[in-house]
Amino acid sequence: MSPRGTARLAAPVLIAALLVSGCGTPRSGVLGPAPTAAPSSAAAPTGRPDPTPAPTTEPRPSPTGAPTRPPAPSATGTRRLDTVTIELWYVRAGQLVPTRRTRPATVATSRLALTELAAGPTPAEAATGLASLLPAGVEVTRITDGVATLGPVPSAGDAVERRLREAQVVWTLTQFPTVRQVRFGDGDPVGRSDYADLLPPIVVTDPIVGQRVTAPLTVTGTADVFEATVSVRVLDAASREVATGFGTASCGSGCRGGYRVVVGWRTAREQRGTIEVYEVSARDGSRINTVAVPVLLAPSRG
Repeated sequence: MSPRGTARLAAPVLIAALLVSGCGTPRSGVLGPAPTAAPSSAAAPTGRPDPTPAPTTEPRPSPTGAPTRPPAPSATGTRRLDTVTIELWYVRAGQLVPTRRTRPATVATSRLALTELAAGPTPAEAATGLASLLPAGVEVTRITDGVATLGPVPSAGDAVERRLREAQVVWTLTQFPTVRQVRFGDGDPVGRSDYADLLPPIVVTDPIVGQRVTAPLTVTGTADVFEATVSVRVLDAASREVATGFGTASCGSGCRGGYRVVVGWRTAREQRGTIEVYEVSARDGSRINTVAVPVLLAPSRG
């Protein structure tokens, strides 16, 4: 074909290509303004933001602080408030015992934890011997490199009482991922390991006192017991044994490990009951180091 013919054929092709490119997806456009962060729905009581975020991981050494859940619409279309679950460490018979509280979510989680710790146990918890040695007004003044500094530092009581009070604070605050140690005044930072001797042989983290429980129930906690064996039994309102179970901790006989025991029972009605977690004595087979948790037993299904 002659050069002139080739040119005549190329011209329509070039025009068509230009038309098609003009109808294609644009390479740029208007995306609108950049998104901005929503304003906080909860402020610290004093107006100062707390440096500790809401807990987003499980507390140590066992599941302690449940993450805040996103709000879900209710039947009326309104949104339920976010909540946060925190672990509190109280004192019983000179040892540390955990419990939990679920409260409206706040950015001031360390302040909330210390406020709840100072408020003390519920009547049901107090009936089991739980108490708090922390007075009101103790706050975290700053958190730097994983160390929470407190002020003012309470000094009432003898050395044993002061150490138990410090242990309550340390074990409560270190459930948050931003806190590994606590400094009291000008002292050196301390962590959970500095007060590990104040834990009883068996710690129960779930269930807690007064909780309504359904079968099957998973009992969790930590223990330092013979051959790492942890036993559980369920008692009904008449103190009759309606279920038993056992499991092994991840460490035992001189070291502390986590345990998880599942038990089931059958009851026809809702009633008060007790979850007992204990160690079987290697010497005579008796129940020792027993932790009794009063609960509400839900009726069995089916």
